[in-house]
Amino acid sequence: MNTGIQSAAYIAASVLFILSLGGLAGQESAKRAVWYGIAGMTLAVGATVISAQVGFSIVLAGMLALGAVLGAVLARRVEMTAMPQLVAALHSFVGLAAVFIGLDSDLTPHEFVSAAERNIHEAEIFLGVFIGAVTFTGSIIAYGKLSGRIGGRALVLPGRHAYNIVMVVAAVGLMGLYMQHAGSWTLYAMTLIACVLGIHLVMAIGGADMPVVVSMLNSYSGWAAAATGFLLGNDLLIVTGALVGSSGAILSYIMCQAMNRSFLAVILGGFGNAPGTTVTMQGEQIGIDTEGVAAALEQAESIIIVPGYGMAVAQAQGAVAELTHRLRAAGKQVRFAIHPVAGRLPGHMNVLLAEAKVPYDIVLEMDEINQDFPTTDVVIVIGSNDIVNPAAQEDPGSPIAGMPVLEVWKAKLVVVSKRGQGTGDSGIENPLFYRENTRMFYGDAKASISALIAATSLATAPA
Repeated sequence: MNTGIQSAAYIAASVLFILSLGGLAGQESAKRAVWYGIAGMTLAVGATVISAQVGFSIVLAGMLALGAVLGAVLARRVEMTAMPQLVAALHSFVGLAAVFIGLDSDLTPHEFVSAAERNIHEAEIFLGVFIGAVTFTGSIIAYGKLSGRIGGRALVLPGRHAYNIVMVVAAVGLMGLYMQHAGSWTLYAMTLIACVLGIHLVMAIGGADMPVVVSMLNSYSGWAAAATGFLLGNDLLIVTGALVGSSGAILSYIMCQAMNRSFLAVILGGFGNAPGTTVTMQGEQIGIDTEGVAAALEQAESIIIVPGYGMAVAQAQGAVAELTHRLRAAGKQVRFAIHPVAGRLPGHMNVLLAEAKVPYDIVLEMDEINQDFPTTDVVIVIGSNDIVNPAAQEDPGSPIAGMPVLEVWKAKLVVVSKRGQGTGDSGIENPLFYRENTRMFYGDAKASISALIAATSLATAPA
């Protein structure tokens, strides 16, 4: 393939990637956006592997086929509840690839026309390896936390910020030595330090912040790819990496705003180890049975459902969709309220509901629906905790003070579907559960909602 055709293919792929990102902004266009991304990546890979710089071979064809098969099998087997940890694992591959490419470039002899060109090349190697190593190990830890293989509590070591500063300063010092041609050992030492830094940074971040961590690692992987693009002189990799890096950073910022926390506070970690709210819980949690919830729904005219990670764990989205269908068939207004950090991944709840065929037009973001709770008859909270916690507004001493939350307690009746009486990812007690207008609907969400459908007269509503 000549350079002109390859450049045209890269431009087309870049346009498709931009269209893909733009389409993901809405649920209606998301499926089309995914196909744009698939087409762009197929075009990009095809143009690269048959280019004169790479050279197509049987070994390369075999690796491409193996990767495609493994990716397809993995994607088909992974449940939606495990999608966050899959994304984290894939980020680790990007980071590891950046490390390998940087180390390979260091080992490969190069001819430079000037000292400035050599310095730029060495800086690209060092930065690419550093970002890639942090992304690699940080993503592995994120995968472990999301999958439950590593505890979700933040690991807060005494003087942890000083450790981070020392590691960054050491990496900068090694970069200076590397660019003074002290030897490849400086690059290897920095790689080890960056790996430890990635582990320490993510271990210090608690479970409540994991949605931001996934988005942050997405940004890191993008910048690692961009650095690799500069190293290889690949314009498409630079563009793609910049798109991923900037979009991930913007998404992280938006999510931090949704939690009323600074991005720096999130990546420095430590959140989630606080003893909890300073307000003493008053009253008691009042339970409700299936018949009681069914009666409340039959009398209600307006209903809002608030899904959370507990719905994903129980795989209850199908039952929730069926309940929604029957309630709407009975003439009731049913809508969903989605908090920006509900679940373990940005848009996690939206994807689950779309998978269950819930109409897009009744799935609303927090800012669109928060003012409607006072006029709502029944709110059903399914597996959510921190995002419906009134302590965020009422307790200045709470670790989540100031965090925008869904004001479900303003409804006439709040039904909380919950497996047990535990706290959320942040470890903070929720005063909502003790309110006079709150009833606790204990049990597995899927089983509870299925029993609720059967217990109502709506079970015979026309399909």
